[in-house]
Amino acid sequence: MNSSQERLAFSERLQQALRNAEYSPHSPTQLAREFNERFKGHPVTVHAARKWLQGESIPTQEKLRALAGWLDVPADWLRFGNGDTRKGGGADTSMTDQRATALLSQLDEHHRQIGLDMLRALVRTYKKK
Repeated sequence: MNSSQERLAFSERLQQALRNAEYSPHSPTQLAREFNERFKGHPVTVHAARKWLQGESIPTQEKLRALAGWLDVPADWLRFGNGDTRKGGGADTSMTDQRATALLSQLDEHHRQIGLDMLRALVRTYKKK
């Protein structure tokens, strides 16, 4: 794969990871803002974020690791497409399942139970169809 193809493939994986994390894959402004809120190093510009999204460049290793951590995907997958899109690479849960679990884990026990009860009710309703 030549460098142009590598950049485009990276861009596609980045956009997929953004969608899976419920961010816009088309907003370099949002990407730069959200990334810079989490990254302790030199901030990225909107122009740099646009280049990542359009397949014109690939971030440095340090920034790539930060992106992967933020988007909850393996850095190796984000950079090269190797393996699975999930951290831990073989779990039988989707990124959506992992996100739901992570969100529930942020709640206190009482509210977590309410969330689980709501999910159970949704599943019962879905199974009736």
